[in-house]
Amino acid sequence: MAEVIIYTRQLCGYCTAAKRLLDKKGVSYTEHDATFDQNLRKQMIQKANGRSTFPQVFIGGRHVGGCDDLHELDRSGKLDALLGA
Repeated sequence: MAEVIIYTRQLCGYCTAAKRLLDKKGVSYTEHDATFDQNLRKQMIQKANGRSTFPQVFIGGRHVGGCDDLHELDRSGKLDALLGA
């Protein structure tokens, strides 16, 4: 299974929804909580090509976007293939 990394912040409904989808699929992931860590937030923005909203999700080293993007991949049937890579 591909490595999944998700950058989150506390009290973020979109972060919760993205993690819920990954949990539902039985995916283990590494969560980086950038709520109080400016360096981690800067790292996320750099890796996400300037996107600064939360969450930002990376699968197999590929930036897939935020919560809406993750759910769209699932709806289109492409998420499972990415996770299986």
